[in-house]
Amino acid sequence: MQVPAAAERNKGPILAVLRECVGPGAGLGAGFGAGPGALRVLEVGSGAGLHAAHFARALPQTLWQPSDIDPRALRSIAAYVEAAGVPNLLPPILLDVSQGWETWGGTQPTTLDLLVSINMMHIAELRCTEGLFKGAGVLLKPGGVLFTYG
Repeated sequence: MQVPAAAERNKGPILAVLRECVGPGAGLGAGFGAGPGALRVLEVGSGAGLHAAHFARALPQTLWQPSDIDPRALRSIAAYVEAAGVPNLLPPILLDVSQGWETWGGTQPTTLDLLVSINMMHIAELRCTEGLFKGAGVLLKPGGVLFTYG
């Protein structure tokens, strides 16, 4: 498992803001308390997987789907999924955000509550950011949230 220092440092502050999105009384909070996996989350560009494991463990009301385009990252994410041992953290999927949403692991239109992208937009090509926004417009439910950091 990869342990990026930046991800370790910022996981707490990012989680605090995520809780504002999915916690009780939050915009997506209607799913809170509805049981494990009530809110569907797709994380685009999960990197090492540290964030996915941390957030899924802390937010059991979510069903967290990590993804990445890099095979090395996918292996690290898979190791985090296994180590976390929580039922709401799914195995990673190969996802190229620059490709159409139709290729995003079978995700159907208006089925996501939250689309998360951390530290992707500032390092990826513009077409990746464009793909992220296009995908968000199709895949998020009405009232769903595109959450970005970095």
